[in-house]
Amino acid sequence: MTRRELLRLAGAAALHPTASRLAGGSLLPAPGLGAAAAFVDVTAASGIDFRHDNAASAQKYLIETMGAGCGWLDYDQDGYLDLYLVNGAATAAYHPPQPLRSALYHNNGDGSFSDVTARAGVGAEGLFGMGVAVGDYDNDGYPDMLVCGYGRCILYHNRGDGTFADVTARAGVGNAGRWASSAAWFDYDRDGKLDLIIANYVDWTPATNYYCGAHGPGMRSYCLPDDFPPTAPTLLHNNGDGTFTDVSLAAGLGRHRGNGLGVVTFDYDQDGWPDVFIANDSMANFLFHNQHDGTFREVAYEAGVAVGSNGEPEAGMGVDAGDAFGSGRMDLIVTHLDSQLPRLYQNLGNGTFNDATVSSGIGYAAFHRSEFGTRFMDYDNDGNLDVFMACGHVLNNIRRYNPLVHYAEPKMMFRNLGGGHFHNASGAMGAAFLRPRVSRGAAAGDYDNDGRLDLLVNNNGERPQLLRNNTGAGRHWLQLFLIGTRSNRDAIGARARVRAGRWTAVAERKGGMSYQSAQDPRLHFGLGPHRRVDELEIHWPSGALTRLGPIAADQTVTIEEGKGRVTRAFPPLRRG
Repeated sequence: MTRRELLRLAGAAALHPTASRLAGGSLLPAPGLGAAAAFVDVTAASGIDFRHDNAASAQKYLIETMGAGCGWLDYDQDGYLDLYLVNGAATAAYHPPQPLRSALYHNNGDGSFSDVTARAGVGAEGLFGMGVAVGDYDNDGYPDMLVCGYGRCILYHNRGDGTFADVTARAGVGNAGRWASSAAWFDYDRDGKLDLIIANYVDWTPATNYYCGAHGPGMRSYCLPDDFPPTAPTLLHNNGDGTFTDVSLAAGLGRHRGNGLGVVTFDYDQDGWPDVFIANDSMANFLFHNQHDGTFREVAYEAGVAVGSNGEPEAGMGVDAGDAFGSGRMDLIVTHLDSQLPRLYQNLGNGTFNDATVSSGIGYAAFHRSEFGTRFMDYDNDGNLDVFMACGHVLNNIRRYNPLVHYAEPKMMFRNLGGGHFHNASGAMGAAFLRPRVSRGAAAGDYDNDGRLDLLVNNNGERPQLLRNNTGAGRHWLQLFLIGTRSNRDAIGARARVRAGRWTAVAERKGGMSYQSAQDPRLHFGLGPHRRVDELEIHWPSGALTRLGPIAADQTVTIEEGKGRVTRAFPPLRRG
């Protein structure tokens, strides 16, 4: 979108009162206003002392505004989620007083976190980081990390003793010379080993950093992605010996160049094989259908998810898949730049999707927001998947071009009222949730093991936020930790179905999600009033089927492929 178009849209919104009212959010008060805040910021109280440095400079390098991600992982397998925060690095135009590094924080199990970056060896020094993807690529029971960045990636292998080894060169996953934004671990050929898909952004270098924006004091802007050549995603096949082979061209993905940002892997047509969706910035999105023979076919236009209902490509940022309509099928949410709508695509079950953005009630509530990280998550455990969005514009001088848009923006939460009908409940989420930030990566995870999904958000050029969830009192939940044996150990690609009375819900162990961020590996189900699950079915990537039940609510259950339920501790926090 050009600056001229931004100004035109700003003027149109100012002259159109209905659009302006809708853009501000719901026209009705959010349910629960006046009650206790749904989310509380516990970042400082938890001992998380980190600040993202985006290397901001007068040169307006494009990399300054596109990061950074964050992630959950239980790196030492003690039953508590630890967290990782991605950072920037020095550039030719920016020299920080101290070397920058990303950070790993250990969950101490008492509500506090400790910085263990140096001991673990995962600082990613010198890498202008973007995102992180977590997966046990060697099936040894310990999660490994891929840190994505500009010019290269780093693969950290978890040794299982609290330390990691940089195995990038040996593994062959450096992605050299490309700008990797997000990545996802998934087993595309179902051989029991995790492969890797990397969403690459544009072909930008400091040497091609053009002057963009109007001329005058404070008017220079970051360039748009379509000012630079697009690049194809990278698909890396796991050889099973600690190395990977680049099969991008052979698999068909490497022939499609895009401005890739968010990525999610999920089985959209329920044929048992994982497909890949990539949100492209200012280009049509990609949906790669898995053809079961090691190749993919790009079908986004056929499926109805390439563009919005207006037929125009949009600034795709974050993405997630989930059953928002209660149909048993995986729907899609895609976030966008301001003056565009975040798109909710309803899966119709015939290989196509319907743009349900307006009919769902999400509509124009985010019209003046730029949303990045996003998740389908049942934040209040009522049994319906809600939609979270982390917001923040890309231009730090956007007010000079559009007075209706801000650089730092509040987050948004759309509460699912049932059947995919949403209400903008952001106003009930609390002051910390609504505090304007330049948010990018977002990860949902139950770090305190209380059955409520908390939020980790990394903010561009600012401190992150750990938002503890205080909702859902009196409502029940169930979390599933799956261990594959014939399937990949992380069980990515597994699909679970739960039934409590006449109520049913499905969830899928997906790869990627949100924007540049790694999520809680457990499947989470809000059960509402149900005190037990009568029946649980798990369809594993290998084709195996596990049936269990009844299972009492309000616990995390570990299920191993071929064995059923096994013992594994996920203890609650120790309160002092």
